[in-house]
Amino acid sequence: MSNMTKETMDSISEKLMQAYSADLYDVLDKMGYPNQCLDLGISPLNPEWKAAGPAFTIWGIREPRFDADLPRPDFDDHALFDRIYPGCIVAINAEKDQLVGHWGEMMSYGARAAGAVGAVIDGGTRDKPGILDIENWSCFARYTSPIESKSRWRPREVEIPIYMTGTLTSSVLVRPGDWLFGDVDGVIVIPREILEEAAEKVRELARLERLSREAFREGKNFREVYNMYRRA
Repeated sequence: MSNMTKETMDSISEKLMQAYSADLYDVLDKMGYPNQCLDLGISPLNPEWKAAGPAFTIWGIREPRFDADLPRPDFDDHALFDRIYPGCIVAINAEKDQLVGHWGEMMSYGARAAGAVGAVIDGGTRDKPGILDIENWSCFARYTSPIESKSRWRPREVEIPIYMTGTLTSSVLVRPGDWLFGDVDGVIVIPREILEEAAEKVRELARLERLSREAFREGKNFREVYNMYRRA
């Protein structure tokens, strides 16, 4: 669970949600964190969706179906919903499984009821039509699938550091307490150590971007806008 106050979380989320992932990438790049973008195949089911929040991490692996002789570590699938907390984003490392839906509509409803604002899945989801109808929710995934995960894949541990597939690097570390921000362009991981500084910087950058757009709409040219805001 995040050790931030609700007021701090709300403030950071508000600053991030004013911006776009491209703005945040530029900020992190200048801060010396250029490799925080998850694989571009992880995208929102609805291109208008955006989400920002601390990562509630889940690590899971594929199960050999029908092999009852293999040991299966105890894991209460329902208990993870007791640990999900307000404002978080469920982040799943499915360990390269490319077959099943590792998430779905009912899990989305359950997570939202516990206070989560979205899910980012390095894997697949089921029930896309149902998920699209859920209010105040955003889901990012690599693919959709009708295939049930039961007896094929399952969570093993939660709230541990996980690695999710990256774009500029093979993987990106996501720890509990690191933040995720996603929109139609991609999902960015913000290390918790630089979170508040990055949020403030991206808020200011988003403000300059808005002013630049307004200047272009007023008929100013590229050079004029650049000289005014250094954004063009």
